[in-house]
Amino acid sequence: MDNLIYSLNATVPVFVVIVAGYLLKRIGWINEGFIKASNKINFHITLPALLIQDMMNNQFLQKFELRYVFYCAFVTTVCFFGTWLLARLCLKDKTIVGEFVQASYRSSAAILGSAFVLNIYGDTGMVPLMILGAVPLYNIYAVLVLTVECPDKDAVHTKTMAATLQGIATNPIIISIVIGVILSALRVDFPRIVDNSINNFARIATPLALLAIGGSFEFGRAIKKARPAIVASCLKLVGWPLLFLPLAIMLGFRDAKLMALIIMLGSPATPSCYIMAKSMKSEGTLTSSVVVITTLASAFTITAIIYVLRAMGYL
Repeated sequence: MDNLIYSLNATVPVFVVIVAGYLLKRIGWINEGFIKASNKINFHITLPALLIQDMMNNQFLQKFELRYVFYCAFVTTVCFFGTWLLARLCLKDKTIVGEFVQASYRSSAAILGSAFVLNIYGDTGMVPLMILGAVPLYNIYAVLVLTVECPDKDAVHTKTMAATLQGIATNPIIISIVIGVILSALRVDFPRIVDNSINNFARIATPLALLAIGGSFEFGRAIKKARPAIVASCLKLVGWPLLFLPLAIMLGFRDAKLMALIIMLGSPATPSCYIMAKSMKSEGTLTSSVVVITTLASAFTITAIIYVLRAMGYL
């Protein structure tokens, strides 16, 4: 019972806010403008503030582990190329290969990762290391597969990779991690007025992001492209965690490190998958369906994973 309560304490508060966002959108208290503005504020201001604060306050460099970063990158790479091979061999409709692959490996790692780990451990813990290992590859691999598998063969993707690399270099989350590393290395101690100001932005990062996720949720999209969407969702939420979490445990990753890997492997497909797919001439219906299905189902799958690993003494 204690393990079940621990698991529910980890997941239910997160999904309660997501459901609240969905209900507030349905009754008209928030709208698309609020969601877009929230995503922009969270991406550029509040989440970077949270990451910088935690990296400064928790002696990030003492926790840095190159092996962990490499493992995150290795897992992301295997998930990507493994899914691509599977899709090429098994999907009859080759026009959806790019969408299928991207939605099957790309997680809401930064937002939900910070939310879950913060909810359990009180800080973002190993999430910055997980982001360093996985998120840049998420973007590079998405561009690669959506370019090669683009159903519109006349579409021009010149400078796409260069633009993606530039986007990674200017990504506020990546920049905030770099700033956090520098400030941690220099042992900078901000005056209280600066520290409290950063803290005010950091504290609204998680609830603002979760409200926006809930507000953007649409059940209607989940029934389109049902069969490939269900397969992609099962890979995303169950297949990859079953394959790589035992390996992570064998390598000795525990507690916050393992929790960050749970989120990297088992969190829902990020809504930015849809934006990327549409901008690169894919149809987008499969991607949006996977985002909806994985967001809904992850409330149960992540709770189950945390429960099992907690019961086994790994969390």
